[in-house]
Amino acid sequence: MYDVVIIGAGMSGLVCGCYLAKAGMKVLIAEQHHKPGGYCTSFKRQGFTFDAAAHSFGAYREDGIVRKIFNDLEVDKRTKIQRVDPSDVIMAPDYKISFWADLDKTINDFQKAFSDESKNIKIFFSLFVNPEPIFFVRMRSWTFKDLLDKYFTNNKLKAMLSLPLYGNSGVPPAMLSACMGAQIFIEFLLDGGYYPEGGMKSLPDALTVKFRELGGELRLSCAVKKIEVKDGKVIGTVLEKDGFVLSRYVVSNCDARQTFFKLLGRKVVGHDFLSRMNNMIPSLSAFVLYLGVDKFYNLPEPGSNVWVLPQYDLNKAYSLVRKGKLNSIGGYLMHVYPDRKSLLSLIPVPFINRKYWNNNKEKLLESFIKRIEIDAVPGLSEHIIYKDAATPPTLHRYTLNYKGAAFGWAVTPSQLAIPDLRKPSFIQGLYLTGNWTTQGVGISGVIYVGYDTAKLILRKEKAC
Repeated sequence: MYDVVIIGAGMSGLVCGCYLAKAGMKVLIAEQHHKPGGYCTSFKRQGFTFDAAAHSFGAYREDGIVRKIFNDLEVDKRTKIQRVDPSDVIMAPDYKISFWADLDKTINDFQKAFSDESKNIKIFFSLFVNPEPIFFVRMRSWTFKDLLDKYFTNNKLKAMLSLPLYGNSGVPPAMLSACMGAQIFIEFLLDGGYYPEGGMKSLPDALTVKFRELGGELRLSCAVKKIEVKDGKVIGTVLEKDGFVLSRYVVSNCDARQTFFKLLGRKVVGHDFLSRMNNMIPSLSAFVLYLGVDKFYNLPEPGSNVWVLPQYDLNKAYSLVRKGKLNSIGGYLMHVYPDRKSLLSLIPVPFINRKYWNNNKEKLLESFIKRIEIDAVPGLSEHIIYKDAATPPTLHRYTLNYKGAAFGWAVTPSQLAIPDLRKPSFIQGLYLTGNWTTQGVGISGVIYVGYDTAKLILRKEKAC
């Protein structure tokens, strides 16, 4: 008998579990993979260390929500967290601009490059410094393109401001919710670039230690087969290896489609809700390139997220990618690790199908390397010792996310903050947390949602 069973040991599930265990509840986290963290983990190949997908995080400033949570759960006592400066660098055919820890320096760089937009650049950045809640309410139905168009006319500037958001959401500016875009801008760009010593896996590892210290139980390689419901209320879960486990609450930190279609099913959820979910759009997946190189000092500065923009039309690039036309690589991320020996590069792509990726993985890997050589690192291929890539089926295997989605649902205005994807009104005792709630994206977003989900349950407990 548990108070809470959490499905999935991603960052959101671990944070939620820690707070619930800290409050004295008996908590079990069941994770289908053999290690915790989801996309926020690391691995070694031939002496090189790579992060699986997540490569840095934000919201760790002195009053940031991730700083508060990590202080509460003593993550910062178990791993050293540093901030690289600049956190992000945008490279385009005509410009190279950095996001510095010093906001005035960042604004100055943009103003030098786009002097015709100088005044509006200052106004635009000031919007994101301590914004009032009404700031987000006003933009509820806007796209990020709408927000950019309100302040700027220069399309190259708009593309450069949009690329890191596209890379951190898998959605182009014409589709991206302005509210979520603003949140990404604040937490990933204006307060980004944080990285734990030992790689991103240090974060879930530290949370796992804390969770167990607080009395929580984590079972790895332990898939959940079903969420049991009786009279409209959860009564527990069925584990693949251990059978039925009784609990008063269930928190799903896994793919929302898996939660409602597979773990609950049509009899419990109902046709109308499932039909609505069938019409929702998941985010793109990703093709993640892992390169091990020799001591090659032509590489970008280690630690910074380098966003490469070969051409300025991200909406067109997204449209081509969505159709499976991957010959022309659009904007992408490049991240060099502190040891200068490992490099990760990532581009949003669709799932298509497994056969496609089995047949085309090597081809895209080689064309991606050539693209990097043309845009940013001449002679790169001569220094590669190890190379491999993760495809959408790989990302699906890590997390069971629908079509290997990198960010849960596509964060469009119509798919923002849907209440039933956080706390379903038709099932008592069931909560969702993580990317698929439509209320958080990226590492800092899902960490916050995990914290807030625990608060919802504890508030419910207090009321009872």
